[in-house]
Amino acid sequence: MALREKYVNPFTDFGFKKLFGIEPNENVLKYYRDMKNVLDTSFEDGKAKKKVEIAQKALARGYSPEEIAELTGLTIAEIEGLKTQD
Repeated sequence: MALREKYVNPFTDFGFKKLFGIEPNENVLKYYRDMKNVLDTSFEDGKAKKKVEIAQKALARGYSPEEIAELTGLTIAEIEGLKTQD
């Protein structure tokens, strides 16, 4: 069985009922989507903070901004900004 066959999309009526056992209505779907957005945003914020922490440690160890950019995905300008925050 392919992965696609096992995936249930919670944003469809069928998928929502299959996952949560209730018929979806606009209030329930809105609440679910809001909670999902909160979790997604929190996750992305955490990833961004971790990149900055790694960059700060790498700067302290003498890595070049180019090396840090390659490792973290931050831009050179963002890394240079971390230098001035010290």
